[in-house]
Order: sequence, then structure tokens, then C-alpha cells
Amino acid sequence: MKNVIEIPQPIIDAIIRQAGDELPDEACGLLAGVDGVVKKRFPLENTDHSPEHFSFDPREQFRVLREARAEGLRILAGYHSHPSTPARPSDEDIRLAFDPDILYLIVSLAGEQPVVKAFAKTAGGGMSPVEIKAV
Repeated sequence: MKNVIEIPQPIIDAIIRQAGDELPDEACGLLAGVDGVVKKRFPLENTDHSPEHFSFDPREQFRVLREARAEGLRILAGYHSHPSTPARPSDEDIRLAFDPDILYLIVSLAGEQPVVKAFAKTAGGGMSPVEIKAV
């Protein structure tokens, strides 16, 4: 697992915009790319429609996986928003971070300015910060 992920600034901006548009609920989606560089964002519906947690529709998730593969991309990260809490993994986020091969981005809208942070699942079951490089 790399300790940095490169994300084009327009994709970061789109994630923040999606988080704001979906208030008061959490927004979510997947990021795909190659070699730690994000090439495409796939916004997904939060089927829980909740400000405290999210779920993907499995059919929508599989559609994204097929589309990414067809474009020669792999899923690099999942993302979701925290409408009123900091950009750090909650206990539930850590528990539900099943895939150790992807990163987990959280965008917080709790402060005056949005904050976006990335995390990797650790061998011990926790999460460690990963640098986001806006390109």
C-alpha cells in the first residue's frame, strides 16, 4: 500500500461538492485509477440515506467495478463524508473497512472549510493516515 494518493484537484472539488449536495446525509463513492493516481470518480447513492452511516447498492457497486475494469482502472479508494464530525475514521468506519488493498477517504463538513483526509487499513485492524497529493 502506498503512503500517498494523487488526486486531481477537480475530483477533490467534486467530492466536496457531492458531500454538500447530499447534506444532511453522508455522501459516498469510489475512486479508480492506476499506480496510486486517481483518474476517475464514481459517485454512488447512499442507500441508507443517513447522516451517520452509508451503504452502497451492490448492483451499482458491481457496475462501477465492471466499468473501471473496462477502462483499465482499479479501485484505489472508497470515500464518504462526515456531515458534522471530523475527517477521521469512526469505530464503524474502521469495522467496515474490509478491503486492505484500497484507501479510505473522508471529507468532513464539520468546520468552516471542508477537510479531506485519507487512511489505510493497518495489519492490526486500525487505520493510519495517508498523504493526499492534489495534482
